[in-house]
Amino acid sequence: MNKKHFRKQFLLLTLAGSVGAGTLVGCSGQQTAEEETEVTATTEQNQMDIKQEPFGKTKEGEETTLYTLTNEKGMQVQITDYGATITSVLTPDREGKMADVVLGFDSLAGYQSPEYLKSGPYFGAIVGRYGNRIAKGKFTIDGQEYKLATNNGVNHLHGGVKGFDKVVWEAEPMPGQNAVRFKYVSPDGEEGYPGTLTSTVTYTLTNDNEIKIDYEATTDKATPVNLTNHSYFNLAPGQAKDALGHVLTINADKYTVVDETLIPTGELRDVKGTVMDFNTPQAIGARVKQVEGGGYDHNYVLSETGDGLKKAATVYEPTSGRVMEVLTTEPGIQFYSGNFLDGTITGAGGNKYEKHYGFALETQHFPDSPNQPKFPSTILEPGETYKSTTVYKFSTRDQQ
Repeated sequence: MNKKHFRKQFLLLTLAGSVGAGTLVGCSGQQTAEEETEVTATTEQNQMDIKQEPFGKTKEGEETTLYTLTNEKGMQVQITDYGATITSVLTPDREGKMADVVLGFDSLAGYQSPEYLKSGPYFGAIVGRYGNRIAKGKFTIDGQEYKLATNNGVNHLHGGVKGFDKVVWEAEPMPGQNAVRFKYVSPDGEEGYPGTLTSTVTYTLTNDNEIKIDYEATTDKATPVNLTNHSYFNLAPGQAKDALGHVLTINADKYTVVDETLIPTGELRDVKGTVMDFNTPQAIGARVKQVEGGGYDHNYVLSETGDGLKKAATVYEPTSGRVMEVLTTEPGIQFYSGNFLDGTITGAGGNKYEKHYGFALETQHFPDSPNQPKFPSTILEPGETYKSTTVYKFSTRDQQ
């Protein structure tokens, strides 16, 4: 029996067990019609929570699966084991109309098309081992230099040529928690990184319309780790040609200044009085043309510190009324305004992804931290466990 068939059988047995347990509830030992209806409704909800269906074959012939989570309010999230990628997020506007608010594709073919691979936008994927850039693809640990692929000009980006976004993760549906846990074991030396790294990413859809992402990783050699999800959002899909009308707040007083190749110089600069300041709500497009490089692609240093969840950003889209809050345990967040989308990619629903059609808010440690001793460390040692949590919470706001 293959692993996927085993998981499906386990899910069916788990659901059957929940029905059997439900029939034992009650003082008389017999079910009333009301109790039976309640048990049936609960079972139907459990069955609705995690749906599995084929998503396509990779070019290497590996089968992939699409997992669908649905909560009691009707919000729906779809994730594939290819890259542990969020492919769709259906959430209501202020009128209750559902729409898909992330950029993605209906099948694996979209993620493997020549147009997509050439532009490399990483829609919805987990990127790693190291999200963001490492200068010149080099770093040193304990006196030993490691060399990585330089797949972004002279620099290393998002884990290399075949990062975590381009592998098939092992998936474990968790129906009682309305969650799916993905696991990937990256062997020692993969893409030039030291150590065998075992990573798990758990996506949970709550009944408060939250997508909770829990990351964990362990290693047998010291190695840099910086995992993040690279979803692009548009809270009014199909209603505007771009996302520049979205109103953004980022709770950060400083950002990491970068050079012409987008590598941090080491300076943490105040945002106050500059086009980088989103401490008060600003439309993404209000000052985007004033940003060097054609738009935002910057790491913000979050003002609130500590190990717990903290609110990093809030986005409000006036046309739809949708609101997205981002909470994280990470020290930084990368705001990217979709500068390199160019209309060559057509995604789900026939939407053509033109420049600035979507934006990303990637929670993270800072870019190039392995080469920046003043930045928070990203080196994971044997015996330690990397842990990180990010929440994307969706709601609506009345028209103002």
